[in-house]
Amino acid sequence: MLNRRLLRVKVMQSLYAHFQSENADRFKSEKNLLLSINRVYELYLLYLVLPLELADIAEVQMEEARNKVLPTDEDMNPNRKFVDSFLIQNLRNNSQLKSKIEERKLSWSAEQDTLKKLWKKIKQSSLYLNFLSEEDHPQSHRKFIEKLYSTFIVDNEDLYSSFQEKSIYWDFEDSDFAIHMAMRYLGKIKSAENFRTIPEMYKDEEEDLRFVKNLFKRTLDNDEENSRLIDEKTKNWEVERIAVLDVLFMKMAITEFLHFSSIPVKVTLNEYIEMAKLFSTPKSKVFINGVLDKLLAEFKSQKRIAKMGRGLMQ
Repeated sequence: MLNRRLLRVKVMQSLYAHFQSENADRFKSEKNLLLSINRVYELYLLYLVLPLELADIAEVQMEEARNKVLPTDEDMNPNRKFVDSFLIQNLRNNSQLKSKIEERKLSWSAEQDTLKKLWKKIKQSSLYLNFLSEEDHPQSHRKFIEKLYSTFIVDNEDLYSSFQEKSIYWDFEDSDFAIHMAMRYLGKIKSAENFRTIPEMYKDEEEDLRFVKNLFKRTLDNDEENSRLIDEKTKNWEVERIAVLDVLFMKMAITEFLHFSSIPVKVTLNEYIEMAKLFSTPKSKVFINGVLDKLLAEFKSQKRIAKMGRGLMQ
């Protein structure tokens, strides 16, 4: 489930923390790297069961309304379209999802006040009221859940803050990734009985873990050499003008060029340029692309790049 882009980002963050630490321990840094990746998957699982948590809150509030001294007709006969939705039933009956949540001891229990506040906003919104009045069709349920996430959950400062307090390994990008993966999963559910396999953390655990560990270790092992290579191609630049992350992206890219024979050169270039757009300065992508192009030309002339497989040099 976790794609290579996100894995590269987690390696970058761990390398940055390692280089910035005065008493860096590479074994501890690697352990923290793997833990940070695991935390992203846990975040995904939490966001996946969020609609179920909201439905449970709605159910409790409906019961409280029915037990009022003078309940209204609406209190006695509430619209249950959301709480009885096939999507909610699917999540509720998904034993695999339940097992993964219990295994990792994940829970929204500490955020109940935040979720009640969130549900109040949803319940009063035109999005929710329109959903209740629409024709009861599976597509309308999926569309409502999609809009619920995009309107009330993406960029939700309350949820973001609560996760930050729980773990230093969760950040905004992790939340954004986890939310969109949860939306993708829910968008493919067709009925209450249409149980879809919950994606595992890694697409290929052995291969992806090897990639993460090797990228981290080799970038550290070759730091002095990589620094020298970058310095030679940036002689006209004042060191303090080069963003720290730009240097780190280039070090990681050089490591992939020279030590990862199965990753095409073009893929490596594209990945780090895209990451620079997200995490560094506006001019970083042009700068990084220029330096890496020069280094690639030099590596090829020296026959230092050995890629396995047809077309991997391009």
